[in-house]
Parts: sequence; structure tokens; C-alpha cells
Amino acid sequence: MHSPPRGLVYAIYYTVLAVVAVPVNLVAIVILSRGRCGLSRCITRYLVSMAVTDLLVILTAVILNRIPGIYFPGSFLSITPVCSLSITLIYASRDCSIWLTVAFTFDRFVAICCQKLKIKYCSEKTAAVVIGTVCALGCFINIPWYFIHEPIYIIKNVPWYCRLKEIRYTNPVWTAFDWSDRLLTPCLPFVLILLLNALTVRYILAASGARSRLRAHSNGENQSDPEMESRRKSIVLLFAISGSFILLWMTYVVQFLCERFTNNYQIQGFSDPKFILIESANMLQLLSCCTNTFIYAVTQSKFREQLKMMVQYPLNLIGKLVQ
Repeated sequence: MHSPPRGLVYAIYYTVLAVVAVPVNLVAIVILSRGRCGLSRCITRYLVSMAVTDLLVILTAVILNRIPGIYFPGSFLSITPVCSLSITLIYASRDCSIWLTVAFTFDRFVAICCQKLKIKYCSEKTAAVVIGTVCALGCFINIPWYFIHEPIYIIKNVPWYCRLKEIRYTNPVWTAFDWSDRLLTPCLPFVLILLLNALTVRYILAASGARSRLRAHSNGENQSDPEMESRRKSIVLLFAISGSFILLWMTYVVQFLCERFTNNYQIQGFSDPKFILIESANMLQLLSCCTNTFIYAVTQSKFREQLKMMVQYPLNLIGKLVQ
């Protein structure tokens, strides 16, 4: 993720991504924080935290890493200690973003499928504890990334750029750390999200069938069911977020598995198909950091209303000033 590519396509892509992702995540944070989208405080906490960590991924991985590497090579951001810190922050923010998506998926699974546990677990206080724990662990477990890099050049006693130390490939401890890092992010979240969604779907199908039969038997006809409608909206939001995550991270998972099972880490320049696959995976997983806001706009009518009001406010203000 931290080796900036070269080329017009990459330059345009990362510039557009930064221009789009920063404002859309800021908009999501502002709108969701106001609590006027018809969502519970528990869900709102998760969605706000996900928007914040997505914004941090864009800031660290794109604005402070990719774009300077493309447009300003050799800047102070390329000094080895700064570079190492930047890489550590990238991995930490990425892990927090991914595991908060898992935490949100689990929260919705409990809310829908575990009615007895729902009252205790699906609360604003529990959400705050889970979010704090996930972020703390995400930062802590990525500290080793700061110490695994060494400079490529030393010019006038100043170390420049970052590359992985040789022990990264030869030392069993570092090899185990690398495997655990990739398995924990994103392979395990990938499996957990698929499993939780599958269990949720199975429960919903069974519960919906039983509830429909009960209502038909009681009322003699099919009527609107407010509870099922509320559950449907929650499921649409859940599946849209988790589905987007799975699709945009799938290339990264495939690339990781291919690389590890072939045990081939050599890249022969920016035109190497292996580099193109790696960079495509990075581009897609970074794109996942700006899709949630669009998902909210498509699936949540009240979010659209708040977004419309936010857009209209400065226009109305300008209109009044002009008049």
C-alpha cells in the first residue's frame, strides 16, 4: 500500500479519489452526528466511527502517501522516520476501518437474530466501548510496522525512503507477524462478514415466513407490517455496506493468497502484471473508503433529506445576500 506508483492513470485516480472522498466523508460525519436520520444512537455511533476511520485512511494513505509520492517525490515525507510513521498510520487506520465494519455487522446480527442479547448489547454505551477497543487494538498491533523498514538511501546522514528489512522474509517472528496481519486484515473480516450475513439472511427468511403466516391467520389478510418494514431498511443498509466491502476488498484478498502460495515477491517495475494486480487491489480497497456515504444516500431517505438541506443552506444564504 505504501509504495507510490508512477503514471498518469494513478496520478488522476488518486487525485480524484482524494477530492471526492474527503468531502463525502466529512458530510457523512456531520449529517450522522446530528442524529436526524431516523437511526438508533447505537447504529449512528458505528456509522460515524466508520466515516471517521475511512477519512483517516484517505488522509494517511492517499493525501500523505500516494499523492506526495507521485507529484512530490523526495519531499520531507520521504525521510525514513516520517515514511515509517506514515506507513504505520496507514495500517492502523485501515485496520480500524475494517474491524469497525465487522463490529457494525455483528451488532446488526445481534439486533436481528439474538433478541435476548439485543437489549444488553445493542446500546450506545456498548457501541462506544466496542469502537474504543477496536481503535485501540488497531493502533497497538500495527506498531511493529514502524520498526520493520530501513532507508533505501542515506544522503548527508539523512535516511531517505522506506523498504522492508531482509529479516521480514527470513525471520520467523516477522513472517508470523506478516501472516497474522494479512489474516486478521482482511481475510478474517471477510469470512466473518460473509458468515454473519448468511446467518442473518437465514434467520430473516425463517422469521418472515413465520410472521407472515401468523398475521395472515390472525387478520385473514396480508397487511403492512411496520416491524418488518423497519427490519427491511436495516437489512438493506447492512447488506449494502458489507457487500460493498466484500466486492472492493476481494481483489486484495486474491492478490494476497496468490502471492503467499506462489511465494513470489519479486516485481519487475511498474509495468509488471504482478505490480498492476497489487496496485489495482490497493486502488479498490481505498475506493471502499468513500462508498458508504453514497450507500447512505441511496438507502436512507432521511439521510437524503439532511443532505439536501445541507446543500440548499449555503445556496439560500447566497441568494439572500445577493438580494
